[in-house]
Amino acid sequence: MDVTKIFGSNVFNDEVMRKRLPKETYKVFKETIDKEIPLPAEVADVVASVMKDWAIEKGATHYTHWFQPLTGSTAEKHDSFISPTAQGGVVMEFSGKQINKGEPDASSFPSGGLRATFEARGYTAWDCTSPAFLKEDGAGGVTLCIPTAFCSYTGEALDKKTPILRSMSAVSKQALRVLRTLGNKTSRKVTSTVGAEQEYFLVDKKLFAERLDLIVAGRTLFGAPAPKGQEMEDHYFGQIKDRIADFMKDLDKELWKMGVAATTKHNEVAPSQFEMAPIFTTTNIAADHNQLVMETLQKVALRHNLVCLLHEKPYVGLNGSGKHTNWSLSTDDGVNLLDPGKTPHDNAQFLLFISALIKAVDRHADILRRSAANSGNDHRLGANEAPPAIISIFMGDELTEILEAIAKGQKATSKGSTSIKVGVDTLPPLPKDNSDRNRTSPFAFTGNKFEFRMVASSASISGPSVVLNTIVAEALDEIATRLEKAQDIHKETTAIIRDTMKEHGRIIFNGNNYSYEWVKEAERRGLPNISSTVEALKTFTDKKSVNLFKKYKVLSKSELHARYEIYLEQYIKQINIEANASLDMVRSLYIPAVIPFVKELAETIEKLEAVNVSADVQRKLLKQVSGLLESAYHNNEKLAIEQKKAHGITDSFKRAEAFRDAVLATMNVLRKDIDALETIVPRKLWPVPTYADLLFKL
Repeated sequence: MDVTKIFGSNVFNDEVMRKRLPKETYKVFKETIDKEIPLPAEVADVVASVMKDWAIEKGATHYTHWFQPLTGSTAEKHDSFISPTAQGGVVMEFSGKQINKGEPDASSFPSGGLRATFEARGYTAWDCTSPAFLKEDGAGGVTLCIPTAFCSYTGEALDKKTPILRSMSAVSKQALRVLRTLGNKTSRKVTSTVGAEQEYFLVDKKLFAERLDLIVAGRTLFGAPAPKGQEMEDHYFGQIKDRIADFMKDLDKELWKMGVAATTKHNEVAPSQFEMAPIFTTTNIAADHNQLVMETLQKVALRHNLVCLLHEKPYVGLNGSGKHTNWSLSTDDGVNLLDPGKTPHDNAQFLLFISALIKAVDRHADILRRSAANSGNDHRLGANEAPPAIISIFMGDELTEILEAIAKGQKATSKGSTSIKVGVDTLPPLPKDNSDRNRTSPFAFTGNKFEFRMVASSASISGPSVVLNTIVAEALDEIATRLEKAQDIHKETTAIIRDTMKEHGRIIFNGNNYSYEWVKEAERRGLPNISSTVEALKTFTDKKSVNLFKKYKVLSKSELHARYEIYLEQYIKQINIEANASLDMVRSLYIPAVIPFVKELAETIEKLEAVNVSADVQRKLLKQVSGLLESAYHNNEKLAIEQKKAHGITDSFKRAEAFRDAVLATMNVLRKDIDALETIVPRKLWPVPTYADLLFKL
């Protein structure tokens, strides 16, 4: 397999455009992207025609405007290139109008009240900053996919891409203001970049099909621990089995063809858990690519008689899955603004941008927490493999000491180097990777980027990226304003770092985020501890949040409120689905499986007593099983009652609270009964595959 020939072979990328487009068309198209201006209609027609010919040569018969509605997944409506002729035949056509704008039926996508159900019109608009690509299906079909934004008839964003593009523009504008005050006259654009690591589980397809909870909820609602879990620590970075290696090989190939630069793959901590990671790219493309990663993981897994689980916590008692989102800022001329650099000037610049991150994350920790919230992540956050729900920043001891020294007006020293001052002419290079990695931190500086480790494995990276871009834009705006008014840039830079540390340094924590002591310390510092999705979603309607996103033209008040309503409803629906599955499995699988064992025990006791043989063991077992069976029955009935009560609540927030506090809580109690029965009832009678089956039969 020649990777150099495969990579990007299904992407209408810059290389393809340079070869196929007329020189003037290519030039105008590139200017459109660089300057973020509308594409002229006559240019769009040429691009569309060339793109169509390229796609048809590759076997495509249809095209689709590929967009990301607020469901969290992707959507596509396929239209063929064919157009009938007067002679009864067809020709293959594709115009600039077709590539630029689509008009899908938007009535069944969530809108959160932005429009009435009968107002079905929605528009998809081509995002030409993200290249078109071809998707191949298992039946040999090829479809041209055009990445698009999705908005309502009245212009509100109904998708996850539009806010990303808006937020990227906002952070670029403010970052450039800071750079101009520092003497940078060459950079024309600052782009937020992301590399999203993706964790996932694999399970045998046949076993998956026997678990209703996995099918409809993506996680096991019941299941006693296997005799072996992850305690031997032998799976992490362990040898990859042939079956999994074969799957990973196909996965890489499919992703490479679509231009996704998948580079890393390995076994993760839990049995049957794995991870892949791509190279950094611009945030909007990274968001597109991560959606393709999740789609392709699931598609390729099925070809290998596997099922890919993207849920944050498929198995209780084992590590869950996250999506570590590595975020940074880079200029169009190749400078990473979070890299300490090799020159004194870079250090001043670096410390200012670090200050912006500290200010932004501390001021808006609640909003950043919200961006990682969903029902699955509630099971994961705070467990022994994931960061807690408390947002803090890991800086490393040496960088923290430098920042704290500046805040105190003291000389800042780097180990093994001379004194460090903030004056541009006196700064020596700052060290990189000068401390150990803190994997317990939710937001960690890792040399030239920040790793946001709270993001949910099944979620789009768009939400967290939008929040990071916007809150950093605000912080950079304030820093730029101070620098623009300053008489002495060097002194003002020092003052900005000092003020940031005094006002927001509380967010820095380099210790063990899992410890109880940190929970108490975070409370003392006044840091928010938002334990559940329901609480986190309230920040959508906070005045602070509304003003922030409105000021930088990322999301309007109505768009924020719509997302609040949509995500609350999604939370309610997810817990309701889990409750339905729990009720069904207990009534139709578990109780019917246990009753024959109760009968068998009772008959055995009767027979033993008839011949004067002790039946103490059987009697104890019968009492234990009967007690658990009765408890399971009553808790199942209680679950149905609590579910009905919750549905009767009209206020969406209070209804979500009821599903969390009553429905989910009752499910957890019911689970204890069933899991206890699993450890007693003979394996031949148990109606579903066990944890040992699911985790170790790959």
